[in-house]
Amino acid sequence: MKSKFSLIQLNTGTNPEESCSVLKDQILQASDSGAEFISTPETTNIMELRNNELFKNITLEDDDEYLEQIKEVTKKRNIWLLLGSWVVLNQNGKVSNRSLLIDNTGVIRYRYNKIHLFDVDLPSGERYRESKAYESGKEAIVGATPFGNIGFSICYDLRFPYLYRDLAQSGADIIFVPSAFTFETGKVHWHNLLCARAIETGSYIVAPAQYGKHENGRETYGHSLVINPWGEIIAQKEEGVGFINFDINLDEVKQARIKIPSIHKDSKYSITSEES
Repeated sequence: MKSKFSLIQLNTGTNPEESCSVLKDQILQASDSGAEFISTPETTNIMELRNNELFKNITLEDDDEYLEQIKEVTKKRNIWLLLGSWVVLNQNGKVSNRSLLIDNTGVIRYRYNKIHLFDVDLPSGERYRESKAYESGKEAIVGATPFGNIGFSICYDLRFPYLYRDLAQSGADIIFVPSAFTFETGKVHWHNLLCARAIETGSYIVAPAQYGKHENGRETYGHSLVINPWGEIIAQKEEGVGFINFDINLDEVKQARIKIPSIHKDSKYSITSEES
């Protein structure tokens, strides 16, 4: 069974209104090209390192006018959309880095909050402390869709292989890794880690990424990738803002897992398949 997929690579700034406008344009173009399931990178709505400015520009999920606009687009275009992550305010005053899977009626079917937060000092002098503002997710998600079972992860999660094994063991055929990978680490680790996760799990890995110099001064690696269950790169967008289309054959997942039955039976993460 083959389905038409698309991923979008972005260069998100600090203004959610501008981010929404760019995103809508890319979704419409991808939809016009025949895509039925579209995915976007981490922090699709805002890339802001200054916490005081971040809190000024985000809202509770239910109050987010830009999210409502995107949901309307999915309904009008009859497409499924995975917002790789949408930064939202929580009732407790903390922030969630949240994947949202929206179906073709504009309904959010699944929510996943990033489990592993990025707290690091890089040799380049870049310093990141997600835990200062963000709240860690507590539960991994595998969601059923007409396109296959979807496993959720976000960026830094990529460095924790047991999460991906658990997702595959719980039935994920396609695992998404929406990211805003730093250029410094991306150039040495990005391709290798993604290919390893595909091989280890016998899953498709779909990794829409942020790219280039951002308004906040950060530089991300780009190179959005799609990798088949055998660890082969089948689609890539190295640079720039835009989208790429690709097909997924779920029979390849079955065959890879028969040939290399390496998925561990033990489980470290709490997995749910319940819809939001």
